Amino acid sequence: MSRSLLALGALFIAGESLLSAPAVANSLSLAPMLQRVVPSVVSISVQGKELDDADATLADPFYRKFFGLPDDAAPAEHGFQSAGSGVVIDEVLGYIVTNQHVIASASKIEVALSDGRRFKAKLVGADPETDVAVVQIPPDHLVQADFGSASSLHVGDVVVAIGNPFGLGQTATMGIVSALGRRAVESEGYEGFIQTDASTNPGNSGGALVNEDGVVVGINSAIIGPAGGSIGIGFAVPAETVGIVMRQLILTGKLVRGEVGIVAQDLTPGLAKAFGVDEGPGALVSEVRPGSPAANAGIQPGDVVRMVDGRTVRGASDVRRLVGSLPLQSKPSFQIDRASRRIEAFPEVSAAPVAEPAAPRTIHISRGPLADVEMANSPDGLGARVVVVAEGSVAAQAGLQPDDVIVAVDRQPVTDVGQLLAILVKEHARALVTVVRNGPPPLRGRRRPDPVATSQTVFGPMRSQVRSRA
Repeated sequence: MSRSLLALGALFIAGESLLSAPAVANSLSLAPMLQRVVPSVVSISVQGKELDDADATLADPFYRKFFGLPDDAAPAEHGFQSAGSGVVIDEVLGYIVTNQHVIASASKIEVALSDGRRFKAKLVGADPETDVAVVQIPPDHLVQADFGSASSLHVGDVVVAIGNPFGLGQTATMGIVSALGRRAVESEGYEGFIQTDASTNPGNSGGALVNEDGVVVGINSAIIGPAGGSIGIGFAVPAETVGIVMRQLILTGKLVRGEVGIVAQDLTPGLAKAFGVDEGPGALVSEVRPGSPAANAGIQPGDVVRMVDGRTVRGASDVRRLVGSLPLQSKPSFQIDRASRRIEAFPEVSAAPVAEPAAPRTIHISRGPLADVEMANSPDGLGARVVVVAEGSVAAQAGLQPDDVIVAVDRQPVTDVGQLLAILVKEHARALVTVVRNGPPPLRGRRRPDPVATSQTVFGPMRSQVRSRA
């Protein structure tokens, strides 16, 4: 900095003119670029209905009966309206890309163009994991955006966010790329967001993040901020990911994720040294499934994946994300370091198998009020599930049934079998057991409510009482 100040002082002393500065400032205007890009960004208005969280339990007739409510009692619905943004990706067919959360639960979708025209839109397809959706409107003199790639972005690059914040209409804000490969708060599954400090607010979702040339490098998706306002941390889905997802949604209406049959982990300095490879961005292959496309392509445990399909791999999550978004039967290039050699492999992407739920490990209780009952942890982690109840046992006589979920013993909460056993060790003749029967649904967006409307059964030789669903 001291050298710059001295040089500036020398210019003033020498009487050099700096009157050309305004001309330099004018050359930095983004107005010409925005005039080209803004017509391709649209505003999206959504209407729909959803259940009131407070009344969601009324959907279960057991709750209505337990609380003595009439059979026709129903959870209240309320209408909602929301606003978001979108980007025209096909001016010939009228396709527009936006966020899945913008159109979620929508019964009516309306698109407003920058010139004031409005169209009803139909949903083509949506993928919650990447938060990408495609809608379609009549192709009436639309302007298509220029989609690019985020692979060439660097921290510090200038970007502009264009969208419809707070329903105000088209707005452009400028910032820089502040990080790459981020995972947004509360994001489920998807990682690899572009982080930017270009101001984005509610309503910017689904809008364009463009570079200085007006090329779309991402779709704005999420922010971090108090009360939903911007504090300079926004996230965008990279354009290449959006492109892959939207093409599948247009073709099939859904996204089928691919895999090549490897398990990867982040490359740490210690692992890099142990396997004789350079440190830096990459993912270590820890397992290769026999007979998988990766095995057939020659990928081995201990290989370090540096790039997939021309895109840099910064960690294990990038491998899953990049491969999962590639078209099935494609053969992307895997650039791999193996010891001191750089090799290339081309495994074929196949459909990821649907994971079968693992059989729960059961525990047989041999004594106490739950003797001759087999238990397993509840899949939702909110209790101990009954698997088998022996005929003639105290528990069977008291009315305990398979698939009942024990959530409390003597009013002490139970979250798993281990906690249940710890409580039962202290019990002898009987225990007051609170169970959930027939799976009352959890409230939307919350954990299962306290079991105020469940069966309470006393297991023991003295008495038993069961209140169960009719």
